[in-house]
Amino acid sequence: MAGIELSQPMADQLRAEASADETPVTVGDMATTTVSGVFSLVYVVWNSIGNLRTQDEQVACFQNAADHLAPGGRFVIELWVPPLRRFPPGQTAVPFDVSDSHLGFDTMDPVTQQGTSHHYTRDNDGSIRYGASNFRFIWPAECDLMARLAGLVFEGRNEDWKRTLFTSDTTSHVSVWRKP
Repeated sequence: MAGIELSQPMADQLRAEASADETPVTVGDMATTTVSGVFSLVYVVWNSIGNLRTQDEQVACFQNAADHLAPGGRFVIELWVPPLRRFPPGQTAVPFDVSDSHLGFDTMDPVTQQGTSHHYTRDNDGSIRYGASNFRFIWPAECDLMARLAGLVFEGRNEDWKRTLFTSDTTSHVSVWRKP
């Protein structure tokens, strides 16, 4: 077992929970950082691949995953499906959460596949905090092409970890490719 984590503070937090012997982690970029060994499973979950902001970086991530797989090993990603159907022509933002304590909306450019999640959070004292995270969204078919370029073979796609059927209305996917 081994992990790659971009954030040193997150790696430090992991160290508070588990030793380096229990859970080895290398601080670095998932597109370019290598670790020793070959594995039967490489995974990127919780939309993390979208943190790679260019197609080239995302293609490199698929290749890096494939390079770490043993023959027969699998690469699994968990990723949302961009909700572009919710964008009427000319609209650039869509809400994803509207509650008493949080307003969240995404802005997306369908041409560049760049987006930003905007978060306005009301604290207990009534003040408002703003935070944003940038991403590049990827279509499932584009993931399949990136996997093929890395020498991986498509094995399956579901809506979630419960293996719910993936349909045209699905908002997320768990996809699996295998190294021959």
